[in-house]
Amino acid sequence: MEPTLELTGIHHLTAVTANASQNLAFYTQALGMRLVKKTVNQDDVSAYHLFYADGNAAPGTDMTFFDWPAAPERRGTRSLVQTGLRVGSRASLAWWEARLAQHGVRHGGLLSRDGRGALDFEDPEGQRLSLVDDGGIGEAHPWDRSPVPAQHQIRGLGPIRMSVPDIRETERVLTGVLAMRPLRTYASGGASKSTVHVYGMGASGPAAELHVAVEPDLPPARQGAGGVHHVAFRTPNEGDYFKWAERLERMGMPTSGPVDRYYFKSLYFREPGGILFEIATDGPGFATDEPLGSLGERLALPPFLEPRRREIEAGLKPL
Repeated sequence: MEPTLELTGIHHLTAVTANASQNLAFYTQALGMRLVKKTVNQDDVSAYHLFYADGNAAPGTDMTFFDWPAAPERRGTRSLVQTGLRVGSRASLAWWEARLAQHGVRHGGLLSRDGRGALDFEDPEGQRLSLVDDGGIGEAHPWDRSPVPAQHQIRGLGPIRMSVPDIRETERVLTGVLAMRPLRTYASGGASKSTVHVYGMGASGPAAELHVAVEPDLPPARQGAGGVHHVAFRTPNEGDYFKWAERLERMGMPTSGPVDRYYFKSLYFREPGGILFEIATDGPGFATDEPLGSLGERLALPPFLEPRRREIEAGLKPL
């Protein structure tokens, strides 16, 4: 293993919505996240790609959505099943429990999972989310126009939980190829009574953990609205990014090859259970084509799509 090559945490998570207007209202108003980029799926320009993040649009804080007219997800294994959204304290979890009830959001009660306070809930399409107490560790960048008070705002992503029917080949890739560290296991509780394996990246902590539930009795999931498309892991710079591309090729992992998404560079591949992973660079970031103060206020297109702006805008429903 190259001595300096290490993933540093969760970069972003991309999910699917079939109702972009409802999605925008929920994540910006009920959850108080900032819309930091309103753009299109670069591989399907008929669909919005919406990015919600913290006040600085920092890597590791953005949950993104493809707007596709898809049927609801069929839940099951071989999928990403829950997205952690970090808050700074147990007091924030209690505040959020009251807010979710006020907004009519389906949610459970306060609980402890893997030694951390948590509050599970779902968005209007059944997207499975969990507010997680991260102890206030690390930087936070509140958005000054959020309807949520600064001390209770969502600080970023993590941990992310996925489900596989068998851990062996998935663990081989996580530890042997991606250099994640096995940290511990815990019992999931709930109906499946599964064992969850925790893997860490970088300095670990909830912003840099992948939780893998082993659930052999579940049918395979079918992707759709309310489900997750892929999860991306952070690499700090282009130098390491190209080393990852070389490493995966050398180890026989089929990949997309390097892909320039303009706001970051991406590399896509599937783990043995079929779940789509991405490695993405921290930069250049979302302020590349818009001022930081006005992110998300207009349709942003990367330079290679800008000549098609009129055509693309005509094919999108207003938000």
